[in-house]
Amino acid sequence: MKSNLITRTGHDLLVAELKKLWHDERPEITKKVNWAASLGDRSENADYLYNKQLLRKIDRRVRDLGKRLEELKIVDFVPEQEGKVYFGAWVEIENDDGEQKILRIVGVDEIYDHHPQHISIESPMARALLSKQVDDEVEVHTPLGKKIWYINSIRYEKPENAELWNQFIREAWKQAKKDAKKQNAILFASDLLVLREFGNEVDKAIT
Repeated sequence: MKSNLITRTGHDLLVAELKKLWHDERPEITKKVNWAASLGDRSENADYLYNKQLLRKIDRRVRDLGKRLEELKIVDFVPEQEGKVYFGAWVEIENDDGEQKILRIVGVDEIYDHHPQHISIESPMARALLSKQVDDEVEVHTPLGKKIWYINSIRYEKPENAELWNQFIREAWKQAKKDAKKQNAILFASDLLVLREFGNEVDKAIT
């Protein structure tokens, strides 16, 4: 079962893709399908057949995105992450040969944007890096064998108003603990607490 974690940047990109498909591309292709259909015999109409196929492809992607976005859990930075590697971290590593890499640990839905520095939370490298600190030695097991890397630096992308964000999380966490019935408000990810129920209020507070 693949992970449902995603960074806020990755989530925003998926939402943007869904909006573009639904509000821009689908209406345009629908017009072309209707126009081509009005010309007569659809079985020999190349424009109709091509755009109809494209419309089905768009509809499949829209359905998949809609379903996936309901399952995903956004993981934002919290102060407890500082100094260790967790989900969403940018990590600079180096081996004994002097080879250096800068990687970001992201969700499985974010590695298809062709970003060369993104690695899935489920990858051997990410699993080996989790919970490690600067100067730690990391042993990575891959199909090509074992490799040793050393962590040079760790950083996170933080909300523009980090202090307001962190204060809100602390208050929301206190409120959630008071109400045992709000089980869906508390999600555990990479040893961090993510408060999903209060997302709308957070967005309003930091904008």
